[in-house]
Amino acid sequence: MALFKRKKAEKTREDERLEEGLEKTRTSLFKKFDRLVRGKDTVDETVLDELEEVLVTSDVGVKTTLDIIKRIESRVSADKYVSAAELQQMIRDEISGLMLDSAPERPADFAADFPATPHVIMVVGVNGVGKTTSIGKIAYRYRLAGKNVLLGAGDTFRAAATEQLQIWGERAEVDVIKQGHGADPAAVAFDTLAAAKKRDADVVLIDTAGRLHTKAGLMDELAKVKRVMDRQVEGAPHEVLLVLDASTGQNAIRQAEVFTRSVDVTGLILTKLDGTAKGGIVIGISNEFQIPVKYIGVGEQLDDLQVFDRRRFVEALFGV
Repeated sequence: MALFKRKKAEKTREDERLEEGLEKTRTSLFKKFDRLVRGKDTVDETVLDELEEVLVTSDVGVKTTLDIIKRIESRVSADKYVSAAELQQMIRDEISGLMLDSAPERPADFAADFPATPHVIMVVGVNGVGKTTSIGKIAYRYRLAGKNVLLGAGDTFRAAATEQLQIWGERAEVDVIKQGHGADPAAVAFDTLAAAKKRDADVVLIDTAGRLHTKAGLMDELAKVKRVMDRQVEGAPHEVLLVLDASTGQNAIRQAEVFTRSVDVTGLILTKLDGTAKGGIVIGISNEFQIPVKYIGVGEQLDDLQVFDRRRFVEALFGV
């Protein structure tokens, strides 16, 4: 009992914000799982069918749901007896095991060292998903960790996009390199990296245009921006982060399909988890595209963007 009390006392603000942010998803999921496991002591075809329905209707996605079902079938094939508590633990383990961790050369920890500097991150996503807001929050967390941060206002087509990034730059207390409305995004990226080298920046975040993801022109433009950055800093961008709005559910998966076909996406940012019951989409997108979720947004404040921890996420999702 003493150990339990100590662990409860050690719960951090991030843990609390994660739990609060996932409350709508957890409430929805809890009702379904409670109905599924109540009184069950065997994993038979009926339980698996019901589990499949729970996962699909929780926006986990069909492909990922089938992967989870197969894993559970494999685990219980030797021993058909399992308690309700064991079944829940099994589901949590398999869900957690399907998601990926960030690669060592692209650390999620804001205080971690980069293999080389400036470390260049290009951020992509359609308009309205919280792309610019996420950039501001990431910049803030890097600055708090002692990093020298620079932002590039590469979304030169959307009205007020540069001004919006400038506002977030001021909030995060980091500088923004910008040009006029309608300027060439590749030129902005080139100038930003030139400034980053002169200023010995540790990390650079480049905003990009977010017009309709069905437009081939946008993808060609992103490819051009990447080529120009590589000429200024070898290997840049070192990361391409795709921002998706978790509240859009399956539409987020369709956006991910288009971007991953056109751009080498290395990590995902899932925003607006606090405003949706569709948090299960995090699991499906990570597994389906084999791309790690790097950050999640659970609120509007500067520090409400969190480094994604798959085990903490699953525990908060199930109310553990």
